[in-house]
Amino acid sequence: MSAVLYHFAFDPGSRAARLALGEAKLPFEETPVRPWEDDCPIAGLNPSGMPPVLQVAETGRPLTLCEPAAILGWLEDRSREPFLVPADPAERAETRRLTTWFDRRFTDEVDAVLLHERMEKPLLRLGPPEARALRAGREALRAHLGQFEGLLAERDWLAGRRLGQADIVAAAHLSVLDYFGEVAWANWPGLKTWYMKLKSRPCFRPLLADRFPGVQPSAWYTDLDF
Repeated sequence: MSAVLYHFAFDPGSRAARLALGEAKLPFEETPVRPWEDDCPIAGLNPSGMPPVLQVAETGRPLTLCEPAAILGWLEDRSREPFLVPADPAERAETRRLTTWFDRRFTDEVDAVLLHERMEKPLLRLGPPEARALRAGREALRAHLGQFEGLLAERDWLAGRRLGQADIVAAAHLSVLDYFGEVAWANWPGLKTWYMKLKSRPCFRPLLADRFPGVQPSAWYTDLDF
């Protein structure tokens, strides 16, 4: 089987795909893309123009899988045993709830504010971050982190007893924010322990090598025990 992943290193969805592929131990080639540029190859592969896109050829059947839900779903479907979606119906439902939470509320309330100010503005040359927007994004982030901390006080992983899709998606989003130093881990000890466990997994290592132009990562970004 051959697989090529088109991705942008600091897009949470792209990171979720990379983590899931790594967790599945499925070899793939990486093609970094800049989706805001007119000549981005993603435009000819995904009608939305958004990464990630995974092109695979397995047993002679080519597939183009667009965006995280399709990629993570394909990985689940090709596995003989439950992979990142638990077998337990209650934990499966919780996995879907949390994944949707990140796709909607977390993206709208946190990423669309903080990552716009810290990442998109420099890339698109839209000027410096706005203090008011940063305060609003950080307040929303604290509210979300408090809810995750509450979940992890009662569970081994976000959705239940084992590592799953909710953890992969959550780590993808939080790792981008962590690069920019936006997560005050000392305030969330349960979440910090959870994140340390994820950072120690082999699938996470490529993410720790990512670098954003002109911005150094937080001092603890690459530390597994921070």
